[in-house]
Amino acid sequence: MTAPARTRTSTDLIRAEEPVLAHNYHPLPVVVARAEGTWVEDVEGRRYLDMLAGYSALNFGHRHPALVEAAHRQLDRLTLTSRAFHNDRLAEFAERLAALTGLDMVLPMNTGAEAVESAIKVARKWAYEVKGVPADRATIVVAAENFHGRTTTIVSFSTDETARAGFGPFTPGFRIVPYNDLAALEAAVDETTAAVLIEPIQGEAGVVIPDDGYLAGVRELTRRRGCLLIADEIQSGLGRTGRTLAVEHEEVVPDVLLLGKALGGGIVPVSAVVARRDVLAVLQPGSHGSTFGGNPLAAAVGTAVVSLLETGEFQERAATLGGVLRDGLTGLVGRGVVGFRARGLWAGVDVDPAIGSGREIGERLLAEGVLVKDTHGSTIRLAPPLTITEEELGMALGALGRVLGG
Repeated sequence: MTAPARTRTSTDLIRAEEPVLAHNYHPLPVVVARAEGTWVEDVEGRRYLDMLAGYSALNFGHRHPALVEAAHRQLDRLTLTSRAFHNDRLAEFAERLAALTGLDMVLPMNTGAEAVESAIKVARKWAYEVKGVPADRATIVVAAENFHGRTTTIVSFSTDETARAGFGPFTPGFRIVPYNDLAALEAAVDETTAAVLIEPIQGEAGVVIPDDGYLAGVRELTRRRGCLLIADEIQSGLGRTGRTLAVEHEEVVPDVLLLGKALGGGIVPVSAVVARRDVLAVLQPGSHGSTFGGNPLAAAVGTAVVSLLETGEFQERAATLGGVLRDGLTGLVGRGVVGFRARGLWAGVDVDPAIGSGREIGERLLAEGVLVKDTHGSTIRLAPPLTITEEELGMALGALGRVLGG
């Protein structure tokens, strides 16, 4: 009789990855096996409070019942047709997403980086066919410290040398200006400018929130100078900041909106370029595409995500609990926290470097049963699922206070 296979421990599985997985990540030493709501469980059964939520991909928590039901229901019917044929789920997804965002048309894609790449292509084609920029001279203005993805074109305009080193030659056509600097932006825009591509809040940089009036100023400038405003809300959008979109805090409506992460409910990768009709009209059959973009499974889950947001419940939760998060972090300033930036249920927390690096703080929180992610030195990011309770938020803040020695 064959002996039953030994269950592999967390240590076994981490060691097993080493020779067979590319080393492009440095994960915390936890192996997640199950999850529900705001909690995950490792292979040994230890539970952890998820304060990262898949970089906002899990805005509605792990395995939200409405999203899981939508996925199961669609799995039993149809998963993929390619865009060579129509499917019966795509129209409703596009209709409701356009209505939710206040824009006209949807270009469905899969990953956030695909949405950004698609927007770059659309902006350039719009510049040549509508604005009249001479062929191959279109420029796009971006902000320093940006994070828009990892493709070759996107890292071409990154200022993070770790993301760029060894990947050249880089794609031309981009101008980089300081974030939150309208004068520098004004100076960079000229007759060749197709678009300004910007994050309303810079997530990877440490949840950097611009001054009040900056986004409205960017909107006014792009309108006046005849170029597009592309808002990358792949992390900041879909309820995270207490509004459906972060640009709504300044009542800004972009020409092009980029969504992803939470749009797939943590179940399937779904992204979208949502834009004015006259902008997306530059795409014609054959000019752009994606085999999986707009597939029936993605459209079903995406529609369920939109349905959750249409009630306003999650935006309200993020706004209300965001106040609790801000108050808790305020109480830690001077007790290991040297500063923080927060909007809704999203915060970048700067820890005193004498206490530890962001990675070290993350490891100490892991031992306390709380999962976070570090970025840039001694900064950690907090982005819990919008389903988190006030009690759970208090648990996370209490753990942070303990590891900081406050």
